[in-house]
Amino acid sequence: MKISTLLQAAPADTLNAVQAEIVAVAEKLTTTPPSELLKDLIDSAVAFGLKVIAAFVIYFIGAWLIKKIKKILTRIFEKRQTDEAIASFIQSIVSIAMTIMLIIITIGALGIDTTSIAALLAGGGMAIGMALNGTVQNFAGGIMIIIFKPFKADDFVEVGGYSGTVEEVSITSTKLRTTDNRIIIIPNGVIANGTINNYSHLPLRRLDLTVDVEYGTQADKVCETLNEIIKADGRILTAATEGAADPFVSINALRDSSVQFVIKVWVKTEDYWDVNYDFIAQIYDQLPKKGIKFPYPKLDVNILNK
Repeated sequence: MKISTLLQAAPADTLNAVQAEIVAVAEKLTTTPPSELLKDLIDSAVAFGLKVIAAFVIYFIGAWLIKKIKKILTRIFEKRQTDEAIASFIQSIVSIAMTIMLIIITIGALGIDTTSIAALLAGGGMAIGMALNGTVQNFAGGIMIIIFKPFKADDFVEVGGYSGTVEEVSITSTKLRTTDNRIIIIPNGVIANGTINNYSHLPLRRLDLTVDVEYGTQADKVCETLNEIIKADGRILTAATEGAADPFVSINALRDSSVQFVIKVWVKTEDYWDVNYDFIAQIYDQLPKKGIKFPYPKLDVNILNK
């Protein structure tokens, strides 16, 4: 395409600016002696060369500083035994941010206006942030989980509407293995913003069971039988164990068709479910042997003859 065609297609203000620049250059060439033009050219080349050298020096010093900072961060994370996932994530973020700053400073050292570059990076960062909104939320949730450690691998938890054993905690998601051997992967953003029920965090748990018997059954006899079942199980803890309390058995409620008794005992967390199911089996087996009957729903019907 010819230059005249480009000039005709350009806007009027751009065309006027180009023409004015051409006129200024032409006047300088015609009025300035060749020796001065050569001197100006050499001075400009020297000045630009110094800027290039300064830019290279700034870049290499900055790259060296970035490497030193990364090594310092690595030593800090190793000393504090920071989780590998969060350590790698923080190092990557710091390295990327400092590299971008170094590039902008280097370009500025060449005399190039970096305002538009900074605005472009800001706009691009905003667009990427909006596109990866969910992913960024999961990253933030992963950082919170790794820092505060509400659970760890092998803990049995209930999160995001699912319960299971924690198999793996990554920077973006958590993997659970359910009791029926399914793998559930839950985004960390959901976990961080929800309720976390950790059944394995503490070494002891209290087991609460209720037993319903027929009305007319002697309360002392029921309590005595339940206490015998408790004493026969060596997994039941007493107040002698720190954090536990002595077993408790008592009438809990008078229901429509039954008298309800409650059992409260302390056990180790790993024994919780075994004791729970063993107690249910023992209660079902031992109470009838003592003449204690379980209730059935009853309905009294009165027929009125008119």
